[in-house]
Amino acid sequence: MTQAEGHLAMSTKGNPPRNIFGSLTRRLEVRMLGLALVIAIALSLMSPYFLTTNNIFNILDQSVVIGIVAVGMTLVILTGGIDLSVGSVAGMTGIVLGLALQHMPIPLAILCAVATGAGIGLVSGILTAYFGLAAFVVTLGIMAIARSLAYIFSGQTAISNIPESLSNIVYTDIFGIPSNVLFLLALYAVAWAYLTYTKGGRTIYAIGSNKEAARAAGLNVLFYSILPYILSAALAAVAVTFSIAQLLSADPLMGNQMELDAIAAVVIGGASLYGGRGSIIGTLIGVLIMVMIRNGLNLLGVSPFWQGSAIGSIIIVALLVERLINWRSSR
Repeated sequence: MTQAEGHLAMSTKGNPPRNIFGSLTRRLEVRMLGLALVIAIALSLMSPYFLTTNNIFNILDQSVVIGIVAVGMTLVILTGGIDLSVGSVAGMTGIVLGLALQHMPIPLAILCAVATGAGIGLVSGILTAYFGLAAFVVTLGIMAIARSLAYIFSGQTAISNIPESLSNIVYTDIFGIPSNVLFLLALYAVAWAYLTYTKGGRTIYAIGSNKEAARAAGLNVLFYSILPYILSAALAAVAVTFSIAQLLSADPLMGNQMELDAIAAVVIGGASLYGGRGSIIGTLIGVLIMVMIRNGLNLLGVSPFWQGSAIGSIIIVALLVERLINWRSSR
């Protein structure tokens, strides 16, 4: 072996660790997980109550509702769309659930609410994908209609005579873990498997990357452009079901600004609003980051009026840092 070959062999031996480290740090999910750990460490140093067992379970519990909605929002954003109606749909389907519980068994009432949400999502999907209307405008209109119907159906009052047994879907523990948290984890596992291993998941990514190329490749662009809106609205109904189970009350104001939190969580998790880029794992990390920030600010006694500014600033800084990292890596 020549001296040059020896140097080459030595350099080759030294490359894999750096390559592995470099490939890991280039993964957006890893960087977002690092950001989540930094935030958790910082909050634990500022408040001795942050890393307590009770507060960790509290964070997980607070992640359920927004986490469920964020799954549907991820699917929509991956296609290059947006769903501004999820908060209002949650409010309206929550009223549907509250009214249905007066006359139906709990499983049938929940099914009725979820089906209502899916029907609304179908309308949004058809108007967007089939008629080619802008998703922003369509879902903005649906948002106004759904919130209006929530007030009309409820008579502008909260429905409070909810069966107490509904709370079992939240407060039942399985192996010491609340059932609503287990549901959230199972939902993310199913969504991850769908996007990773199925033709439908790959089609959703393809639509967001290049819709015309996906159509030319023979993919069912119309169906998979509509499906995310159906799932998004249906999951909004599922999310509000857990909220009602905790509060034992259905209010027409439920879900207010839910769409903003869901979009923020998805974008913090690394999804591109232009479509074609993002992951369900990144969304889960984004949800945890959002909830940790809110929880930490509450523990620190920050006024609710300042919390919006703090959270908005952190979101903008996180996205700016991510953009700078992507810009440097692409050079």
